[in-house]
Amino acid sequence: MSDLENTQPDAETIPADAVKPEEEQLHFYRIRFRQNGQEFTVQSKIADLEHDTVVIARTDHGPEPATIVARAAGVPEPGMPRRVSYVVTRRATREEEEKYERLPELEAEAFGICTREIGKLNLPMQLIQVERYFNGSKIIFYFTAESRVDFRELVKNLVQEFRTRVEMRQIGVRHETQLIGGIGPCGRELCCSSFLKKFESVSIKMAKTQDLPLNPSKISGLCNRLLCCLTYEYDSYRSIKKEMPRLGKSIRYEGMIYKVVRLLALQRSIHAISQEGEEVILTEEQWKKAEPVHKTPPKK
Repeated sequence: MSDLENTQPDAETIPADAVKPEEEQLHFYRIRFRQNGQEFTVQSKIADLEHDTVVIARTDHGPEPATIVARAAGVPEPGMPRRVSYVVTRRATREEEEKYERLPELEAEAFGICTREIGKLNLPMQLIQVERYFNGSKIIFYFTAESRVDFRELVKNLVQEFRTRVEMRQIGVRHETQLIGGIGPCGRELCCSSFLKKFESVSIKMAKTQDLPLNPSKISGLCNRLLCCLTYEYDSYRSIKKEMPRLGKSIRYEGMIYKVVRLLALQRSIHAISQEGEEVILTEEQWKKAEPVHKTPPKK
């Protein structure tokens, strides 16, 4: 099962009041399809699934085994929807567990074979990860490359080797980091490899709005792209700052004229400097009483 957003079906929104009486006792869990893969929230009628239990989840390409990571919070109030990614239908049989345990070994073997074929064909690409469907109907090879690669001969050789459908999928550096995983500068598991299902557009403007240092080493992730977490609080900072005096504008407070030099959004305060050079911090109550100072247009 892949951890890439574009291979996952849309999450299901299940209104609590739409649940049938016999289905009222729904339970929610967090699962992983692979040991170091992304976590997903699922629902199940089974009440006593414990950590490390192997279960069968319904996916868009058929049943897939997964491991229970933890319980998840249920529907908080009647009528509140709960978004889930998959539905767990049952526990895995012993035979399915054994096959599931062998899956990483089969994927590692496929990785080695594909790497060898890439070398033989001298293709300018780097294999990142292999995903093999549990039912054996398909194998997906994820790779990176600086440009488009003609891998038709490679696919032909792999199909002859594995006797199943083969898909080559080129990914970017952010998806590569998502698949490989790691620890972010915050000390936690990378957001992209733990819970993010899609990559939002991140810009340097978001860092500026949140008054973060514009040092690339401070605001870039392991993928050398801007941190995904810059999007988390951006809207809050932007909405707060819209209500505050604009940076660089002049305001009049208690007969004194000040120029706004910094907005302290979380404190809802402003850092201002008077015409005499005195620096002050004006609280929300104070700057709301201030009046904007409009420049007098030059006489013609």
